[in-house]
Amino acid sequence: MESNCISLLLLLAVLGSLISGLEPTSGIPGISGCHGTPGVPGRDGRDGRKGAKGEPGLPGSVRTRGESGDKGDPGIMGPVGKRGRRGPSGDKGDPGIRGEKGEKGSSGDHKSTLKSAFSAKRGGYEYPPRDTPIRFSKVISNDQGHYDSNTGIFTCNITGHYYFVFYATSDNNLCMNLNMNGVKKAGFCSHGEFHQVSSGGIVLHLMANDKVWLEATDYNALMGKEDHDSVFSGFLLFPD
Repeated sequence: MESNCISLLLLLAVLGSLISGLEPTSGIPGISGCHGTPGVPGRDGRDGRKGAKGEPGLPGSVRTRGESGDKGDPGIMGPVGKRGRRGPSGDKGDPGIRGEKGEKGSSGDHKSTLKSAFSAKRGGYEYPPRDTPIRFSKVISNDQGHYDSNTGIFTCNITGHYYFVFYATSDNNLCMNLNMNGVKKAGFCSHGEFHQVSSGGIVLHLMANDKVWLEATDYNALMGKEDHDSVFSGFLLFPD
């Protein structure tokens, strides 16, 4: 193709020279030349403006997992769940290191312990009236003052267990009840027309302000004279 173009140009040049020799003042218009060799491709142009958003594409097939995104903010705390079942007990651990011996404590004071005790004997020669607290008016011991010798009634000041006991001398039939707050807790009787000694005891649990006393029934031949004493006693066994 290129060789044909060159031959044509040479032919036109020869014809032009011949014609120019005949008419030196005017020439014949030349023929258009052949297309030149294609030039080098130009550089890429600038990016155009961003186009409108297109329609969503079809979901792609999952083949590879992308990189993890940033950690999101904590959500709202949900309600407390039900308590789970207790798990099995673990293995017993090794014994710990033995601690240091503590300092010796101060000595105890026996005087500061709780105490309550009394003992009193019957005074007078008359038989006591029935269904009424018997007065044991001659106090033998009553350091805490919990027994009232004027009424014959013991009043609890320390809650706990108490033991009450009596030794009664009579010269006829005698029946006595041991009452707590007006309720009979135990009854004791002896019958005979001669001097005799009877006794009885009971353990009671008392609350503060509970009251205990002895009282006679229709058989009330209780004595209270020299060598024929009748004694009523009680004491705290142990507090609550």
